[in-house]
Amino acid sequence: MDRRTGDAGPDLAARWTALAGEQTRHIGEALDARYAEPHRRYHTRAHLAAVLDLVDELAGHADDADAVRLAAWFHDAVYDPQRGDNEERSARLAARMLGDTDLPAASVEEVVRLVELTATHDPADGDRNGAVLCDADLGVLGADPAGYAAYAAAVREEYAFVPEEIFRAGRAEVLTNLLALPALFHTPQARDRFEAAARRNMETELTLLRA
Repeated sequence: MDRRTGDAGPDLAARWTALAGEQTRHIGEALDARYAEPHRRYHTRAHLAAVLDLVDELAGHADDADAVRLAAWFHDAVYDPQRGDNEERSARLAARMLGDTDLPAASVEEVVRLVELTATHDPADGDRNGAVLCDADLGVLGADPAGYAAYAAAVREEYAFVPEEIFRAGRAEVLTNLLALPALFHTPQARDRFEAAARRNMETELTLLRA
């Protein structure tokens, strides 16, 4: 897998049609193209594929696994590192695109809610769908050290326009806020698999940023 090009291997649009039906292939192809935008270095097709894979692994915890899968497709559909409203814009895109399908309105609303939730990654107690999506999106934090280092480097590339000192301060604030959460992961499976490694990875990165 090439993180720089976002090569996710198999045709992602085919994965979309398996979820949403052949009649919506145009939506899957449009979303696939968004994750292949040239300015992306981490939020790529490879990231989308990884999130979808983790949603599948955690699907037994969700109340509506297909709604979570749809939200995963849209969660970074709009991504501009120079803006702070990407989740809101991605949610609006989901509402518009899914509103033209035969998906029930309540299901569309749930997808939109889940996409918006990725702005905080802090689902409420009992929000089983939100727990699965947030855990899948943050799974990279619990990667092995080399995988985490590649993720952190790719994020820095996406923010190449930000001067080093400012980036270090901003990134340190993000990591500090995450580490302050009582738990980074909300499903038992993801917590057991990722929590301890994620905290080690972020603490190591913080140390490097402050050096």
